[in-house]
Amino acid sequence: MGSYHSISGSQPRTADTKLRERCSCLSGGRDYVWEPTKGRKFCAGETPEAYGRQSPSNQTASFPAGPAPGTQRPTRLRRALPVPQCPAVPPLSAETPRGCAATPAPRAACQSVRAGRHAEGRAQSCWGFAVRVSATRGPPQHRVRSLRRRHQHFLLVRAGDGRGRPAPGEGRAHTLTVLFILTCALGYVTLLEETPQDTAYNTKRGIVASILVFLCFGVTQAKDGPFSRPHPAYWRFWLCVSVVYELFLIFILFQTVHDGRQFLKYVDARLGTPLPERDYGGNCLIYDPDNKTDPFHNIWDKLDGFVPAHFIGWYLKTLMIRDWWMCMIISVMFEFLEYSLEHQLPNFSECWWDHWLMDVLVCNGLGIYCGMKTLEWLSLKTYKWQGLWNIPTYKGKMKRIAFQFTPYSWVRFEWKPASSLRRWLAVCGIILVFLLAELNTFYLKFVLWMPPEHYLVLLRLVFFVNVGGVAMREIYDFMDDLKPHKKLGQQAWLVAAITVTELLIVVKYDPHTLTLSLPFYISQCWTLGSVLVLTWTIWRFFLRDITLRYKETQRQKQQSDQGRAVRSRAEPPGLDDDLPGPGGPVEEDVTKEGAAAAS
Repeated sequence: MGSYHSISGSQPRTADTKLRERCSCLSGGRDYVWEPTKGRKFCAGETPEAYGRQSPSNQTASFPAGPAPGTQRPTRLRRALPVPQCPAVPPLSAETPRGCAATPAPRAACQSVRAGRHAEGRAQSCWGFAVRVSATRGPPQHRVRSLRRRHQHFLLVRAGDGRGRPAPGEGRAHTLTVLFILTCALGYVTLLEETPQDTAYNTKRGIVASILVFLCFGVTQAKDGPFSRPHPAYWRFWLCVSVVYELFLIFILFQTVHDGRQFLKYVDARLGTPLPERDYGGNCLIYDPDNKTDPFHNIWDKLDGFVPAHFIGWYLKTLMIRDWWMCMIISVMFEFLEYSLEHQLPNFSECWWDHWLMDVLVCNGLGIYCGMKTLEWLSLKTYKWQGLWNIPTYKGKMKRIAFQFTPYSWVRFEWKPASSLRRWLAVCGIILVFLLAELNTFYLKFVLWMPPEHYLVLLRLVFFVNVGGVAMREIYDFMDDLKPHKKLGQQAWLVAAITVTELLIVVKYDPHTLTLSLPFYISQCWTLGSVLVLTWTIWRFFLRDITLRYKETQRQKQQSDQGRAVRSRAEPPGLDDDLPGPGGPVEEDVTKEGAAAAS
């Protein structure tokens, strides 16, 4: 076997040359082989003839992607620790760095790599970092470990650490700009406008201005949540809206029933009046033979604006929960709740086919199906981001603007409720809060005298759509966080507080409706279901574990007994075992003969 030459020959090795050598080896999927005694190194699987000697005139000569045909594999005198390999042409995705533009390597080194190794301009050093090594020895172990840690940190920053962090310079708060605009607006109202003499108008205006100032402060100064698209300020805005809504609910809670209902007239003069009674059940015949003109009129009457609302609502809920089983359980359980509580709220009284065919199968089922398909597309999508002004074509710019409203990175939710008691209780709590928030929508309309088509009802649904996704992500991170001192996310905390406060308002404003006793057969069904769930919980997380632990102990004991028996049979007999001891067979025979002679 011939002698091996150094990659860089006898020329001085600059930072550009080191970076180019390292990238040429690792980007081809081969190890870095070192020969410390002679100060030489080469890529595994290639001979020096495949490289050739370098001279000052070919410092940026390109390296081959693999061993030359017919060459012999060199003997590895010393091999460094195994290092994860870089792809030949790294794809720009969430799992790999973006290239030289995103690396902390010198700009000149990146340019030399582009000129030498990859002509497309997508070259990079291994993992996006320039590796500075010595020509006389291989990389030490702590250097390799440090490189791996830097690679993991690089992926967390650039591809998202599972929390959707924005790229550097993408999420700017513009604190001074917002402060300047807010100061100018307040100065204009103070110096140039004449204050009206209407006390009610000034009160409303002052409250709205106070809320706007708080929102401006929160949008610029509040802590970022787990989402960053379309902009972190968007999610900070909804966080501040959550605070304002919770304070509004607390104010309503501390009023009397009459004052609380009449206070809503300051929001809308049409509110504050009792709602007319409506018949929601009616005729439940799918085909009405008495109606000759339109025998299917009952179906057409149910196809109102709530049908697309159900579909869109469950489509968005699926994007929040990201689990098919949980969505179907919540959908079916809510229909059972409507059956159970129709004696309290008239609008829960629906036909059987409206419950199970139109709601569960058509509206809810189709929304869940479309949501799961969207989740599948988002999980398979390659998350690569490029600055808008770096895209040359208008079509690419428009596509980039549209994708700004998609997630920065994607995390698949794996709830695994049966894996531990803690996760089981957490999933049951999530389902309970979801159902409670759904019921609050109908009960708040009933106790506060709001018609279903009022814009405040729609605004509440839009509010929960925006804050629900963030809350679910924070709850999932809270469940998977292994830190001993962890806390629930801010948005999840507010959503839980809002749901409980709404329930307290319902309890205070109409306790008579909530205390109406359930029919006997309904209470029996809920009792049976609760007993079944409790029994399964005790068996799964207590009795089953005790049984498995006992079986494992018996199995280990049986194995130890078998091993002890095998060892005892395998041991050879000792010297003492061949000689009879006192009281043995020989001594007994002598004793018997002596006794016979004496007689």
